[in-house]
Amino acid sequence: MQRFLQYINGVFEEGASSFESLDPASGQPWALMPAAGPADVDRAVRAAHDALHAPAWAGLTASARGGLLRRLGDLLSEAAPRLAALETRDTGKIIRETGGQIAYIAQYYHYYAGLADKFAGQHVPVDKPDMEVFLRREPIGVVAALVPWNSQLFLSAVKLGPALAAGCTVVLKAAEDAPAPLLEFARLVHEAGFPPGVVNIITGTGADCGQVLTSHPLVARVAFTGGPETARHIVRNTADNLAYVTLELGGKSPVIAFADADLDNVCNAVISGIFAASGQSCVAGSRLLVQRPLLAPLLARLCEKAAAIRIGAPDDTGTQMGPLATRRQQSRALALVRESVAQGAQLLCGGSVPDGFGGGFYFAPTILYCENSDLPCVREEFFAPVLSVLAFDTEEEAIAIANDSKFGLAAGVFTRDLARAHRLVRSVRAGVVWVNTYRAISPMVPFGGFGESGLGREGGAEAILDYTRTKSVWLNLSDAPLPDPFVMR
Repeated sequence: MQRFLQYINGVFEEGASSFESLDPASGQPWALMPAAGPADVDRAVRAAHDALHAPAWAGLTASARGGLLRRLGDLLSEAAPRLAALETRDTGKIIRETGGQIAYIAQYYHYYAGLADKFAGQHVPVDKPDMEVFLRREPIGVVAALVPWNSQLFLSAVKLGPALAAGCTVVLKAAEDAPAPLLEFARLVHEAGFPPGVVNIITGTGADCGQVLTSHPLVARVAFTGGPETARHIVRNTADNLAYVTLELGGKSPVIAFADADLDNVCNAVISGIFAASGQSCVAGSRLLVQRPLLAPLLARLCEKAAAIRIGAPDDTGTQMGPLATRRQQSRALALVRESVAQGAQLLCGGSVPDGFGGGFYFAPTILYCENSDLPCVREEFFAPVLSVLAFDTEEEAIAIANDSKFGLAAGVFTRDLARAHRLVRSVRAGVVWVNTYRAISPMVPFGGFGESGLGREGGAEAILDYTRTKSVWLNLSDAPLPDPFVMR
């Protein structure tokens, strides 16, 4: 059984305790993971706080910080096959996806490496002729970054990249489900040459690790990706340290297909949006809204394609869909499908655990037709390969259904009518809207949601500013003594 270590202050070490990680394809333990306790978390935060002010990091130029980030990106490209194999083993994501995705994540570090010396303060032309005022951008401080198991190297990059470019230091908590890729990623951080304490990588339970980290008095910034309930705990945890918080949360993203849309393109986009990564994506297109003339042909094509998806071992390059990451998620998906069918949803395909996979956490590609939006499968985020389909007649009805959700992370719009596409882009409440495509990303583009899909944005050039504080500097240019000291100037 493989054994992984946590990374604190430049040292690889055991945690306060350990726990087993299960292989989702078999349901059997395959590795021992370090569980950080409160003392470990405290040491990691204090190491980050000391490193924040130490000359080895604070004394670096912005260009030098960019050089370290560029080196990290290069190492990530080289290590992509090794990290992809680990992610596939620990999460069940298929190797054909993890390999390509991890190789692309290097671009995020290269992007923020290039931006490290491009953001700046500014001169302020104030209304006082004897004063010169300028603004400095300084690192906000120690950052607590918390990521879930799915796409964890990507979700870490959109936090580490801008944070390190801005000059912050970071304690990164990997999810206790499938933390292997991030614990191995620590070796790349070490090899890249970041000073001890600048990046610390740990994992552990919510109570002993996550809560202690987000409420720590030396943490100035919390960047979290995960579910809304955990996010509420984090917000409460920051009541004492008053840390600045950004939250990238769940989704129930609508894919809206109009009758004039290209059938093949819609079908491929829907398959990508809900069955890729076994539906375990925050932007999963789990609600399909179809204009009625397109409903029958699209459903027939989708059911045919869903039935043909090759389910298998995630490390097999021929596999198109692997297992879910945890037994807990498999059980939840099964229960929600059954509850939805009991309340009136029509099961068109799937809805069960496929045969022949032993104790693995597999779930069949599932499509449900729903007469209304009140069903659990339409309201709740599954994080599983379950698609809920609703019909609409008019553009106004499509917008109303799309916006009838507590979430607002992403949306897809499929139509050949450019004017209609622009109207939908304006009207649909979502932080990301894809038109005639789905699931596209770039380091240059901000990402985030509305409502219970979170607060703030990640990615893009402006993300660096969220990891800085503004310092206003006033210079008196006059040689004359200050006037009346009892009057504010």
